[in-house]
Amino acid sequence: MGKIIAVANQKGGVGKTTTTVNLAAGLGILGKKTLIVDVDPQGNATSGVGIDRRQANYTTYTIILDESKGAEAVKHTDFINLDIIPSSLDLAAAEIEIVDLEHREARLKNAIAPIRANYDFIIIDCPPSLGLITTNALCMADTLLVPIQCEYYALEGLSQLMNSVRRIKRQYNGMLDIEGVLLTMYNGKLNLTRQVVEEVKKHFQRKVFSTVIPRSVRLSEAPSYGRPIQYYDKSSTGAQSYMELAREIIKKNS
Repeated sequence: MGKIIAVANQKGGVGKTTTTVNLAAGLGILGKKTLIVDVDPQGNATSGVGIDRRQANYTTYTIILDESKGAEAVKHTDFINLDIIPSSLDLAAAEIEIVDLEHREARLKNAIAPIRANYDFIIIDCPPSLGLITTNALCMADTLLVPIQCEYYALEGLSQLMNSVRRIKRQYNGMLDIEGVLLTMYNGKLNLTRQVVEEVKKHFQRKVFSTVIPRSVRLSEAPSYGRPIQYYDKSSTGAQSYMELAREIIKKNS
């Protein structure tokens, strides 16, 4: 049974999609069959692995509306052990379309259930909001990975995310847990960075990953080439950090 990890934080620009794509690629390189499920209407995880969502017949939008299409929506990428269910712009309207449907919070879970056993890890890229699509992702997930940028206001809004997690645990998914908190855009030379790290560790204690993700131009460039950082510049600090994160998660789940 594949371990399902939702990458979520309603704050934008914290490295959710960067983490989804590069963690998934790292897991694939380390021999783990991995699926990305892109539920962000922006579709950056989809383009980040070189898939044109305009040419996809089935997307996460399709499978949320028609739960029988999960297997048909999977697309293979050019990268080792890495598949994706691409996003669609139509996802932005999906919350309205499913609001009156029965078990609306479990539609993604039901669509993925038949293919879950095909993968070691399933990584969900969530939108920067706490709406019905993110609720679907958290109802389906085993754990939540929270990227937090090492900048002022880093913890802003996190109490809202944790409240949503508690509500979903109480109502729909009692097994949901925190996989870990990932510090992104890290610059150890700055006092502010060190202060943020201390504050995050104070709030989340043992849930903070040992691996940190540095601020990196190469990480920013890779998506425009439709390649995870390991395939764009495997010697970069960003590539090495995401490989280290993948190893840390494999070790934690072995």
